[in-house]
Amino acid sequence: MNQYELIHKIAKKQSFMSNADVEVVVKKIVAYIIDALGRGERVEIRGFGNFSLHYRREIKGRNPRTGEKITIKSRHVVHFKTGIDLKNRVKESASFYTIKP
Repeated sequence: MNQYELIHKIAKKQSFMSNADVEVVVKKIVAYIIDALGRGERVEIRGFGNFSLHYRREIKGRNPRTGEKITIKSRHVVHFKTGIDLKNRVKESASFYTIKP
């Protein structure tokens, strides 16, 4: 599901809100999460999960195309840890799609 589909699904269930209103809300939520991570803060959405930054130190790597040795600079990467409610919901729905021998 992409952002456009999410907006339309929410608008369909919330008859008192137009697509434009839902779009503003969804884009604001995403913007707030991005801004908070940009400031180095952690974002927790209960039942859904946590967004945080993890530090990756500098490492030596290899260009897969040329085989040349390269240095991959240290950086922060976004980490997402699922909440218990999301984890359980996925576990329940995944059982419908599991192929059992």
